[in-house]
Amino acid sequence: MNLAVNPLLLKLTSVLLVMLGVGWSVFAGFAGDTIVTRYYRQYTAHLNRSLKLLFLKAVGEKIVLGQVLAAFLVIGVGLAADVPYWYVGLVVAALGPVFHLKRRRKEHIDRLESQIDSLIMSLANSLKTVPSPSAALGAIMPVLPLPMKLEIDRLLKEMRIGSTLEQGILNMSGRLKSPEIDNALSALLIGLQVGGNLPQVLENTAATIREMNRLAGVVKTKTSEARAQLWVLAVFPFVICFAFTMIDPGYFDPLQTTFMGTLLIILALGLWLASLLAARKILKVDI
Repeated sequence: MNLAVNPLLLKLTSVLLVMLGVGWSVFAGFAGDTIVTRYYRQYTAHLNRSLKLLFLKAVGEKIVLGQVLAAFLVIGVGLAADVPYWYVGLVVAALGPVFHLKRRRKEHIDRLESQIDSLIMSLANSLKTVPSPSAALGAIMPVLPLPMKLEIDRLLKEMRIGSTLEQGILNMSGRLKSPEIDNALSALLIGLQVGGNLPQVLENTAATIREMNRLAGVVKTKTSEARAQLWVLAVFPFVICFAFTMIDPGYFDPLQTTFMGTLLIILALGLWLASLLAARKILKVDI
């Protein structure tokens, strides 16, 4: 009797059992009020909040489902096809949506910061014909560029359900968490509370913001070469190590197999990180 087992069939069976075990563990973790379910609620709430801040539909639960399916796919393909470093796919599936939303949020804030001076100037011009600041905001909202138009529309909707203009501006500042936008909104709040020639105050604020943006552009241009050198400083040691390894595969064995070598690697990494932090602090010019 031939008792030989097909290696491919054995591998597929093992992969199936592993995936069934992982699936059962996930199901057990979600059964009842466990730490997994609490983390799931917090994570989906964070995703939905990030999506709403970007004016996107809140589909945090669907994103989590996609992450779980992607993780199962990575595990199955990695184990069945012997893909090297397949576990990197699990890291991408776990952290990809969060980093993507964070990048989209940064782009959203950057666009708002580039539009804040036009908002202040448009509001100042509108106040010359419309006496009420709330009505002036409503008048300029249709002609504002995206995404500023969406933020002002959200502010006006808050006012329609009972919020004051001052509270709406504070809520907008709390959502965006941008120093540049905070400065402009603070000037608007001070003008609303103190009174006086509000259009003139806003025109001066818009001019100040434009000058600060100009200076920021000059600083960015002057430090572009230093930032390129920082990238070289960050990447070059790994390029050198890779080149020496390709020329002589055993060149770094004393560093990897001895206690003193391990200490030297830790010391070198510490100095490398310290140099990057110092260079980054030097290049961070506060205008």
